[in-house]
Amino acid sequence: MSNTILDKIFENKIVAIIRGIGSDRILDTVSALLEGGVKLLEVTFNQDDQEKALDTLRCLELIKKNFGDQVCLGAGTVITAEQVVSAVNAGAEYIISPNTDINVIQKTKALDKISIPGAFTPSEMVTAYHAGADIVKLFPAGILGTEYIKALLAPLSHIPVVAVGGVNVDNVDQFIKVGAKGVGVGGNLVDKKAIYAGDYDKIKQVAQDYIKKLKG
Repeated sequence: MSNTILDKIFENKIVAIIRGIGSDRILDTVSALLEGGVKLLEVTFNQDDQEKALDTLRCLELIKKNFGDQVCLGAGTVITAEQVVSAVNAGAEYIISPNTDINVIQKTKALDKISIPGAFTPSEMVTAYHAGADIVKLFPAGILGTEYIKALLAPLSHIPVVAVGGVNVDNVDQFIKVGAKGVGVGGNLVDKKAIYAGDYDKIKQVAQDYIKKLKG
């Protein structure tokens, strides 16, 4: 199972980071992303609001129930082992964090799911990978820049990375060119204002733009 999910991530490359979208809008949002060609989804936890954190689980459950294998579903901003368990029980196949936490990585692997912790430095990257991470999320990638990632991957090319933070339709292909296996895109793709205005066509169009840019 895990290898199949990993293959899907490497094949599809663009993870749509769904942040701050409630369960009342989640299905229409996912439909628009799918119509635009984006199949990798990361539904994030809100760490300062328990109600919203619970709604994240509801979103995961709704997506799994309504879309099944049409999407490759992950949970984001996962910072505790307890959240790993909750997210997996709700349908998440991969667990993404902003940081490197060995307990979170090990819990994810114990549940046979894909682990994608966040890292900023070479030391964090290697620590995460040795702890069992399948992919390392370089964050924030936009601040680090493509040259940083290129330099980092020269000695660490054996560690698969995805670039997250500051990725937009103009630079998305550049991150792939310097060696990132994929990218995570938040508000530049999953536009909260458009969603709450009911403009799902915009979400679909922007998703298509990202796919087109990557295909060159």
